[in-house]
Amino acid sequence: MKLLSFSPLSPTHVKRDLKLSVLIILTALMATCGVDIPKEKQTSFETMTIQSSDIEVPIKFSAKMKGQSDVTISPQVSGQLMKIYVSEGQQVRKGQTLFAIDSRNAQHELESAKANLQAAQANLQAAISQANSAKLEYESNKNLYDKQIVSNYMLESSLNTYKQAQATVSQAKASVSQAQTAVNRAKVNLGFCTITSPVSGIIGEITVYAGDQVTPMTQLTIVSGNQKMEAEFSLSESVLEAGVTSGYTQTDKAKNIANLPDVTFIMKNGTEYPIKGRISTLTGVVNATTGSLACKATFPNPNGVLYSGIQGTVVLPYSRHNVIVIPMAAVVRLQDKSLVYKVKGDSTATAVTVMTTDAGNGKDVIVTEGLNIGDRIVTTGANNVQEGQRVLFPTEAKKKD
Repeated sequence: MKLLSFSPLSPTHVKRDLKLSVLIILTALMATCGVDIPKEKQTSFETMTIQSSDIEVPIKFSAKMKGQSDVTISPQVSGQLMKIYVSEGQQVRKGQTLFAIDSRNAQHELESAKANLQAAQANLQAAISQANSAKLEYESNKNLYDKQIVSNYMLESSLNTYKQAQATVSQAKASVSQAQTAVNRAKVNLGFCTITSPVSGIIGEITVYAGDQVTPMTQLTIVSGNQKMEAEFSLSESVLEAGVTSGYTQTDKAKNIANLPDVTFIMKNGTEYPIKGRISTLTGVVNATTGSLACKATFPNPNGVLYSGIQGTVVLPYSRHNVIVIPMAAVVRLQDKSLVYKVKGDSTATAVTVMTTDAGNGKDVIVTEGLNIGDRIVTTGANNVQEGQRVLFPTEAKKKD
């Protein structure tokens, strides 16, 4: 005969069974005493009815800032760089001295040119004096010839001498003119030895040192005229409501540019430049590869906050009219699809596929396909809805006392 053996219950099992027994007893007592047991209450999901609306969508473009009058500074003459009067990042005014090149050769050339001019002027005076004498002699011979005192040969000889003297005067005048031009050129070259700023702005990188030999091919620095700055970027043709393309006249294009809204510049650190800018230029040809237009937006820079070369983002507000705007929370992302749960007449939800674009405000999207005006959709809690689930429940009437 085989005896049955029982394993003792563990303490955990004992506690669990004890709790279960107490719960059963309490439930039975509450039912016996007529106490109502709370029922699970179904609550409706948050929904919205689709309507059309207007919205302003910020369209962003990567941009690079450039001074409206950035000027590359290079010498006009060759020579040794004697002195640098400015430093990188310094604000300069128009006409301020920036660099000095050894001017001794230019000074010698000017002195030589002045000496040649003096010699040419002296030759001119001598030629004029000779011409005057030849003229007097010719006029005297002419009077004597009229009185038949001198022969025709003497008259013709004095006339030829006078004509030759006049030609000599003309040549002397040309020599003076050439000498004067040489003096002027020498003065200009001497002036080129002192390099001044053609615009007011900020000095960029200085690529040379005092003592360097420089030529007209040497770039000394760049002066960024920073009173007005230009943000260069590519503007998608599709965002231009007026459709500025190569087929439009200059008048049409200017009118369309004037109708575009103000733009904002966002620096790389996220700081928004406080002064609005205006789109100032658009190329007349759409790039066949990118489908965009080269564009510039001009920003006033009275405090010199903007510098040439800095990068950031140009934000163009783009108005969309009569579009469907819904919260991002209403869209359920499923792999490569975007779903929205539409509420049917029986208060159950069904998933519909939608096409959306970003509204640019961080909380909404624009629905381009999949929904119609008057549709009702689930907003908050859409991620927890299942196909065919009831999402709307009637509110129970309050009992009267």
